[in-house]
Amino acid sequence: MKKLVIILGSILGVILILGVSLTGVYNSLVTRSQAVDGQWAQVQTQYQRRFDLIPNLVNSVKGIMAQEQTVFLAIAEARTRYAGATTPQDQTAAANDVESTLARLLVIMENYPQLRSIEAVTTLMDELAGTENRIAVERGRFNTEVRDYNIAIKRFPVVMVAGMFGFDQRDYFESFPGANQPPKVDFR
Repeated sequence: MKKLVIILGSILGVILILGVSLTGVYNSLVTRSQAVDGQWAQVQTQYQRRFDLIPNLVNSVKGIMAQEQTVFLAIAEARTRYAGATTPQDQTAAANDVESTLARLLVIMENYPQLRSIEAVTTLMDELAGTENRIAVERGRFNTEVRDYNIAIKRFPVVMVAGMFGFDQRDYFESFPGANQPPKVDFR
């Protein structure tokens, strides 16, 4: 009888230790997953700041540059696509479209020195440049969180627990193809 109590006590002790360990691993995975989601929200916040600034910049420039309606229409369309995007991948694609169009607008503005001398445009351009820097920082932080999360779910023994509870690998933020090439504007 005494042996049976010792065996049952040992089995219960092992189960208790495994349960506590499993709970700790699960909770750390939830924390990491939430950190990734929280950092993506930071990226979205900076995107929203950009999208809030764009109409002001466009309206300031529009009066002087009526001939560049295609750029303004492309910006508006990209903003609309972003507003309708439901997944991080769709939001990233829409944000990349905005970046591409903004790059074209910035090149156009460089070709019109009188625009740069308008105080409102200059202020908005500075704000937009600051926002682009913030977006870059937040994207970098997002990718760091994704990396840490992905490493955590792939390490042994966590990989066994991650698979059981549906903690899947997350995608990194990636820039759009051709982002390393400067935009080309042709006024012919």
